[in-house]
Amino acid sequence: MATDWQVEPAVLAISTAAAAWYLISAFRLARGGGTWSPARMLAFFGGLGLWITVCCSGLGVYERVLFTDRAVQAVLLLMLVPLLLALGAPVSLMVRSASPWTASRLEAALSGRLSRILMFPLVSTVLLIAPPWLFYFTPWYALSLTTAVWNAAFHVGFVGFGLAYFWPRLQVDPVPRRYHPLIGVVITVAEVIFDAALGCVLVFGGHVLLPHYWSSLHRPWGWTPAVDQKWGGAVLWGLGDIAGVPFMAALIVRVLKEEKDRTREVDEELDRQEQQRGSAPAGTSQGSGTESAEEDPRPWWETDARLAHRYAGTPPES
Repeated sequence: MATDWQVEPAVLAISTAAAAWYLISAFRLARGGGTWSPARMLAFFGGLGLWITVCCSGLGVYERVLFTDRAVQAVLLLMLVPLLLALGAPVSLMVRSASPWTASRLEAALSGRLSRILMFPLVSTVLLIAPPWLFYFTPWYALSLTTAVWNAAFHVGFVGFGLAYFWPRLQVDPVPRRYHPLIGVVITVAEVIFDAALGCVLVFGGHVLLPHYWSSLHRPWGWTPAVDQKWGGAVLWGLGDIAGVPFMAALIVRVLKEEKDRTREVDEELDRQEQQRGSAPAGTSQGSGTESAEEDPRPWWETDARLAHRYAGTPPES
């Protein structure tokens, strides 16, 4: 597992092309006077490196020999690799480094109807939860063990499904509509439940998937197919939950940042109103025009135009 490596043409080709494009785009942006976050670049290349490692290292070599090995791959390809790639904000880099005409076209496509449908929370949730169930309980699993094309579809498809989820939930790249980060927390809880259900089926179901295939390997070492599947189910359950921790951390950071920005905006608005009151001539009325703001006995949250409709039961002043 530690020393054997293999070549996975599809993953290597896509990763190499993505790395070259990312570097060229960052260089083009820097040449035009822009800057790009080193942390974003580190996350993107970390995702590409992990993708190659999962498919080409010992994990890839033994992916058709051990059920548990494939389960580790499934979690990493669906949960961790696309998370790192999405944190790299490749679409934002594409928009910023492109020509104005290309950037406008990209932004128009990202705000179109198809993007709105694919990035709707319910759709993106299905794209995260459904793939493991479809993989193990359709012919896809057997085909991935016996054909190179379907095996490559597993390596690439799971990353694609994960990106379709993490892109609209993280919202570090342009999205057609922004949703509150807590939606991502709720979806993560649902994902944990479905992971647990899949793990329970594989661990306690009492039915070995593809018994004829495992017996045809004549493997004289390691777990029996039944024990191997139980450990694989436990990996899908436990490792799937652990892999969701970085995403939860990213969501919490984003919630804190948005609340901080919102608080700063409210404070700036209140400071601006206070300055206007202080610069107004004596006797000049403020707000409703019937009494000065300094003499208004109501709390500030009832007199502020942005909050009055919530606490005073009246629409905000225009």
